[in-house]
Amino acid sequence: RKLRYMIKVSTKKLIYRNFILSFAPKNYAMKNLIIFGLFVIAMVLVQFAQAQTVDEVVDKYIAAMGGKEKLASLKTVKMEGTMSTQGIDITITSTRSHGIGMRMDIEAMGSSNYRVMNTTKGSVFMPVMGMSAPEDMPEDQFKSGMNQLDLQGALYNYKEKGTTVELVGKETVEGAEAYNLKITYKNAVITNFFIDSKTSRHIKSASKQNVNGEEMDVATTFSDYKQNADGYWFPYTATSQQGTIIYDKITTNAPVDESIYKN
Repeated sequence: RKLRYMIKVSTKKLIYRNFILSFAPKNYAMKNLIIFGLFVIAMVLVQFAQAQTVDEVVDKYIAAMGGKEKLASLKTVKMEGTMSTQGIDITITSTRSHGIGMRMDIEAMGSSNYRVMNTTKGSVFMPVMGMSAPEDMPEDQFKSGMNQLDLQGALYNYKEKGTTVELVGKETVEGAEAYNLKITYKNAVITNFFIDSKTSRHIKSASKQNVNGEEMDVATTFSDYKQNADGYWFPYTATSQQGTIIYDKITTNAPVDESIYKN
């Protein structure tokens, strides 16, 4: 009887052990599946949170610029200012018509210079630099300039335009904490906008440009935001490697003769 009892107990233990082991792989796989599922959900939530953050930064920027309706009503801009570089006083007049063309007239050292483009061609005439006749605008400059024909700005309805915006992080710009937004336009041009975290103003742009056959980092900072007579917000000071431009007059939605954009 004792032997029979021991055999019976051992058999039950073996059956129980095999029963448990038969479920172990499935439970282990299920556990891994649950962990993996939670990981995927966490990643999706992180990306969703980042997307919300990008949209939040963009929405605050749009609001700081007067709102979507205000920006949508901007059709022409004429900016008049001065710049002093290497002891030379320069007068600058920049004219842009939304989606049509832009022109920058530069008076320096008694010479009249300009950069002009429309949706099909761009040209440059800089006698102050020794040019005797207008030359075609370099392809990369024309490509970048096309994005500047959008007077509403890169962040306005950016998704509808085919532009992607990525929040890179935060950086300090001229002592101010700013969101670094990487902007990739539909034409593949990439630039970074720095948006002040407190004022939601665009305070810096940075990109890479081809200068005399070499790729260089180019940056411009913007400050002294004010509303013009029509209530549009503009930075009245822009500083780059070339110097600082101070605008004393910015006119909006005035009629512009589009023939000035002809090359």
